[in-house]
Amino acid sequence: MRRGLPSEGDSLDVFQKCTDFTLSRELRRENLYAYYRPIESAQSPVVTLAGQKVVMLGSNNYLGLTDHPEVKQAAARALEHYGTGCAGSRLLNGTLDIHVELEERLAAFMQTEAVLSFSTGYQVNLGVLSCLLGRHDIAFLDSLDHACIIDGARLGFGKTLKYRHNDLVDLEGKLERAPSENGKMIIVDGVFSMEGDIADLPGLVTLKKSYDARLMVDDAHGIGVLGANGRGTAEHFGVEHDVDLVMGTFSKSLAAIGGYIAGDEAVIDFIRHHARSQIFSAAPPPASVGAAMKALEIVQREPERRKRLWENTAYMKRELDALGYDTGDSDSPVIPLVVGEDVTAFRMAIRLQELGVFVNPVITPAVPKGRAMIRTSYMATHTREHLDRALDALSKAGTELGVL
Repeated sequence: MRRGLPSEGDSLDVFQKCTDFTLSRELRRENLYAYYRPIESAQSPVVTLAGQKVVMLGSNNYLGLTDHPEVKQAAARALEHYGTGCAGSRLLNGTLDIHVELEERLAAFMQTEAVLSFSTGYQVNLGVLSCLLGRHDIAFLDSLDHACIIDGARLGFGKTLKYRHNDLVDLEGKLERAPSENGKMIIVDGVFSMEGDIADLPGLVTLKKSYDARLMVDDAHGIGVLGANGRGTAEHFGVEHDVDLVMGTFSKSLAAIGGYIAGDEAVIDFIRHHARSQIFSAAPPPASVGAAMKALEIVQREPERRKRLWENTAYMKRELDALGYDTGDSDSPVIPLVVGEDVTAFRMAIRLQELGVFVNPVITPAVPKGRAMIRTSYMATHTREHLDRALDALSKAGTELGVL
């Protein structure tokens, strides 16, 4: 089959794009490939990678619960009682009593009327946004919103407008120009997953009220982390009753896999019967539900974990700034280190691995061109020794690569 432009009567090879994609092969040739690295241990503060013990600065296990003995025991009990899977969708045969119990506990925790769980956090935004955004609706997205928000809005029949990151003047200009008869929904990350900065929810609430819009917050990185009780960004700012929908995940602070949407009963019931990513997906497996339920219990009974997480975050932010790193506007346990060109991010990730630290390289299009970064994130269970070991490696690698 031809690989170039087709002549009359010929057709393009649908796999041509695969041949044209060379980045991964080039990185492997240069021993700079830093994706899909197989970890041989639990997501603890120190993990095993190719037989080497490395400090984990690349996990979203913010409260350190994925290896908690009670969480593992809860998962094992659910596995023993219910088996390995649900063999169907929630709509039909896949709903277990523990799905309902978890949703009721989450609703009480979030102080909302109802919660609906999904098999993944990604599926939450796909399902919720695609079913809520109709032909006469407009979605207003922050330019740095997570990919699943963008994809969910695209799947809906409404119009999508992006505003400059955290720029409420730009957002208001777009709201002003939107026809008054259109439905309006602002969708934003509570904590932005790459830059680590926090959305201006009080300002967004003001605009929401001024322009009769709805407000949905993706709080994947805020639940368990922000707020006096760990309810996330809205609690942090004291605007919980002004946010219409909150999305959360189980795959970060709640130590499992899955996600949920919290809001008013009528809205959640509509989503329950219209969100295709929920209706046509197998139900979350029992072990994940059991683990998430126990993790939620620990979040509520051990606020000291949040306190330790923020102590570690403040320490690393101060020390990284003192070393001379550009940490952007981070105000969360996600602290980026801006390194410039994409190749520098790969070189630094591999060099840090050699020095005993696991980090994540972030390149375009996830970040603007020339603003590639090393994404670091922190856990409540990191000790000062772990963090100091990491700082020594970060100082050495940053100097060697000309970042510092």
